[in-house]
Amino acid sequence: MRPTETATFRGMKTTTPAERDMQKNKATGRDTRTAVLKRSVRTNVPLRKTFVQAVKGAVSRHGPLKEFVTGRDLRGLKAYLMIVAACSSGTNGWSTTHDSAVWARMMDIGQTVTEQSARTGAWRTLRRLEERRLITCHRTGTMITVTLLREDGSGQPYDRPRGDTEDNLFLQIPATFWTKGYDEQLDLPALALLLVVAREKNWSAFPAEKAPEWYGWSADTHERGLKKLLDLDLVERREHCTKAPLAPMGVTMTYQYQRTAAVRPRKPRKQTTAQATATATAKGTANSPRGGGAK
Repeated sequence: MRPTETATFRGMKTTTPAERDMQKNKATGRDTRTAVLKRSVRTNVPLRKTFVQAVKGAVSRHGPLKEFVTGRDLRGLKAYLMIVAACSSGTNGWSTTHDSAVWARMMDIGQTVTEQSARTGAWRTLRRLEERRLITCHRTGTMITVTLLREDGSGQPYDRPRGDTEDNLFLQIPATFWTKGYDEQLDLPALALLLVVAREKNWSAFPAEKAPEWYGWSADTHERGLKKLLDLDLVERREHCTKAPLAPMGVTMTYQYQRTAAVRPRKPRKQTTAQATATATAKGTANSPRGGGAK
């Protein structure tokens, strides 16, 4: 080996077995999102339909989703949906707290930047959501607490949607959307259109020419989103013919779409008799007065 080669070899940085093991076992963004979902104990995540589109009769039908699409803020949209997943169970006052490094990893920030840059990127993303009046956030040291606000961007406090009024109707996103990595495959138009399709009943039409009026983005964005979903087999399409006496052919044909099984809401698992008994016993113990045992 020539001297220059020896010097180059000796100058290379080596890693210890412990460091290699640490890198091998380091949590990924998907690992982090899965852990958040497990902690919130959600099979499906509810999201008010007004996030996608305002109720009929509103001055504009555009929902807060429009700002993400026209602002090209895919990171912000993905972060917001994860926050809804983390907070909407209500176990901690519609709030969740994590270290800023965890927030960054949850958003897949950090693969190509320094740790401090990743932390800063996560905070800036959360601040954008706050400016859109979808959350509030504050930090103490490296810890960041996020609290949900109502999905319509009104800035009103969050409450769980009940489906009893038009502005309380909600769509559902299965937890498997994140745990199986479907979220990682979607670009911004596709994610927006997945929410649009989820908002409506199965086999609905989504005409691209109506997109600017109904949702606030271009027909081209609309079409690209639907095509991506079809390519990924996350939606399916069928032709639908309608009688049209004044049309040249006497009939019009439109495409209708619905979500495939991969991204449809999951039915809650039924408890076994043993699980139901254990749950009832736990509730009874929790509700009994202290010191109220048999004498």
